[in-house]
Amino acid sequence: MKIGSCVVTFHAPWVQSLKEKRMVLKSLVEKTKHKFNVSIAEVDTPQQHKILTIGFACVSNSAQHADEMVSQILSFMENATDADMVTIEREII
Repeated sequence: MKIGSCVVTFHAPWVQSLKEKRMVLKSLVEKTKHKFNVSIAEVDTPQQHKILTIGFACVSNSAQHADEMVSQILSFMENATDADMVTIEREII
């Protein structure tokens, strides 16, 4: 069993409040969860309204497949929001 995990940080300069951040975050998390059936949540920066940090994980039977899934999810997330992807920390265990 292989686990693909990733922490992604987005910058959303147009967000002016934590309420707006939650709306953007919830939309992105729900879209990703629905399309890929992965475990996903906000993992850091809860009080910074312009920074969204999202972590997700997937399980596979091969490291190559787990890596492909992480890449597909990252591509989807980048296209699903106007926020800029700032950092990506990915790991296959």
